[in-house]
Formats: sequence, structure tokens, C-alpha cells
Amino acid sequence: MELSDKTAREIWADIKANPRRARFGYGRKAVLVNIDFQCAYTRVDEFATAYETDPRQIEYVNALARRFRALGWPVVWTHVAYAESGEDAGVWGTRTNTPDSLQNIKHGSRRAQFDERCEILTGDQGRDLVYCKRMPSPFFETPLQSLLVWHQVDTVVITGGSTSGCVRAAAVDSLSRGYRTIVPEQCVADKHESYHFANLTDLMLKYADVVDVNETLGWLDERVKAGE
Repeated sequence: MELSDKTAREIWADIKANPRRARFGYGRKAVLVNIDFQCAYTRVDEFATAYETDPRQIEYVNALARRFRALGWPVVWTHVAYAESGEDAGVWGTRTNTPDSLQNIKHGSRRAQFDERCEILTGDQGRDLVYCKRMPSPFFETPLQSLLVWHQVDTVVITGGSTSGCVRAAAVDSLSRGYRTIVPEQCVADKHESYHFANLTDLMLKYADVVDVNETLGWLDERVKAGE
């Protein structure tokens, strides 16, 4: 094992600065998967479980979503919520049982609600899709895979939280299913900088292209101009 006195942030900076790093690149058509932008994880003013990395995160995600909609490409928002009994959390919900515990994010609760800053357009307003997931990956026991097949996408753009948890799980599952996987750096967040930057490093080296959000916005703008 290689040893280092550098922090996770410093290691990430080194990896990001490498001009020779290999890329998967963008494909022909993408889906935007926004993971768990719910109050339990975004409202740092309300909940101990919430976190914020880039204060403009939701602003950037809304900008991405607007461009996806302009292209007619799918926009997906996920959240976690459980039955009153908590039994649908399975073994994941067995380690603790406090008001902050995962299985106590109940359907209809404030913790399960999407952050009001998110521009989620469903029903008469738009075609965004909302999936309730119960495990880390948004691919697990949700209709996401079927949606991607229907839309014939080859690229998955992932935002949300946490970087070390559900975002990482999504990226691993996305790559495992053969999709080019893009993680805009400013659009993901975690509870602690160590977890956040260590997982950005691991994602970049193994599973995804971790890019500046402006790169992805620029790619989408080019597709819009081309009338795709």
C-alpha cells in the first residue's frame, strides 16, 4: 500500500491536475440522475444529517436540468423514504434507531420532502421523473434501467449526495451497466471533506469522469445549438 502524508483534498487536487488522465467522455445522449436532494440531506439549517459542499450545488443542478429538458432528455430525481415500520429499510436500518436514523425518514415527512430550491417539473409542468429508492444505488429496484433503455441513452450524469454513498453506488452501477458516467464536481456533496475528496479521487480513477460542471453545461449547450 502506498503511504502519503497528503490530505484527501490534496490527493484529489493532484489527480485532477493530471493532464494525461484518461477519459470515458460523453456519448450521444444522456440522462440526468439527481440523487436525494431531500431536506434530510440538504437542509443544514434543519437536520443534523444534512451537509453542504458547494453552496451553489442546487443552482448548478437546476441549470443542468433546464438544458436536459430543452433537449427532451430524461431528468430523474430520487429520494429515500420508508414505511412507518421501517421494515423496507431491511438490514440497513438495524444498526441504530434514533430520530436521525435512515429508516426514520418516513413517507410524507419533512425529511423525505425535496428541497424547495430544486426545480422539479412533473405532471402538467413537465416530464421529470421521481423515484423512491430504498438502498444506495438509484438502479436498485427502481425503473431507472428500463427508462434508460427506452430513451436509448449511453451516458449518465450523476448529481446529489452523498459522494461516498449513493453517488458512488450510482456510478459503480452505471459503469457496470455499460454507461459512460459523468460526475460534475460542484454538483455532489458529502458530510466531511475527507470522504468527499477521497471518493472523488476513486471515482475519477475507476468509474467516472469527474468534471467541472461548466464543462457539462457547455456540452449540453452545444447539443441544444445543434438541435439534437
